[in-house]
Amino acid sequence: MSTEQPEPDERPRIGVSSCLLGAPVRYNGGHSRHRFLTDELDRHVVWVPVCPEAEIGLGTPRETLRLDRSADQRTRIVTARTGTDHTDAIAAVADRHEAQLRRLDGYVLKNRSPSCGLYGMPVFENGRRVDGKGRGVFAERLVVQHPGLPVEEQGRLCDPGLREHWVERVFAHARLRALFESDWRPRDLVAFHARHKLQLMAHDPEGYRRTGRIVAAAGRNDPETTEEDYTREFHTTMARRATPGKQTNALQHAFGMISPLLDDVRRHDLLATVDAYRAGRLPLSLPIALLRHHCTAERVEWACEQTYLAPFPEDLRLRNTVGV
Repeated sequence: MSTEQPEPDERPRIGVSSCLLGAPVRYNGGHSRHRFLTDELDRHVVWVPVCPEAEIGLGTPRETLRLDRSADQRTRIVTARTGTDHTDAIAAVADRHEAQLRRLDGYVLKNRSPSCGLYGMPVFENGRRVDGKGRGVFAERLVVQHPGLPVEEQGRLCDPGLREHWVERVFAHARLRALFESDWRPRDLVAFHARHKLQLMAHDPEGYRRTGRIVAAAGRNDPETTEEDYTREFHTTMARRATPGKQTNALQHAFGMISPLLDDVRRHDLLATVDAYRAGRLPLSLPIALLRHHCTAERVEWACEQTYLAPFPEDLRLRNTVGV
């Protein structure tokens, strides 16, 4: 699998718990290979694998770890039997990788791990479970240091909606990173924003307007401020789930661009497909495919360039679930 440095393009760089790629680094000497990551997403991304526990020198197999609440109410990661504290060492792994983490476009963490678990980790006090809402020490450091990074855990990627949203954010993050790593000019940001109009609207129409105001002022503000402000608002907007209602709004905007070029039969067919999606009878992939077909056939250049119509590689087979 690909772990080498990527070419200077929009190929996403994704951090990942090493065991999810099949590395035998779990506490029992095994792995937790995730087939969507290794068999489908792998060909489209560059992986940056990290195992915090292996990196601090814990061997395999090893004593299990757990989250423990200390007397000062801090949550610490300790060995379950001997109580050895590894909190600072695990957290320091994220610090050592800081330069690399800043260039990532997403992260997938191992669930139910006291170092990498993102949600619902049990927390113990004096040997008794007192909380079920803990977060792994490495995961906590990661999300605090990089609040705009699309981070998800392995188990939640089994949900079609969560998987689609995370992948969409990852590829959008990569496109924006590629822009700002280039010698960009305000006109380049204008073009980027125009390409992402429908995609941003599908997540948060007000977020689209906020990012638009930053773009409009790009020629007057210094590039560093523009980059910082746009990055923050872009990722905040993309982090909001795209509901069927907002997706329908974006579809109707795209329909408005192509409608004058269609005859009544094709126009009615496209609208009926959009309505069926809104009613929960068809997956989003069908109206998207029709829009893409008509925009290409009628050479509607503006619409053809919309990232909304192809936000990620088609062979990932997303957007195919009814009701998402």
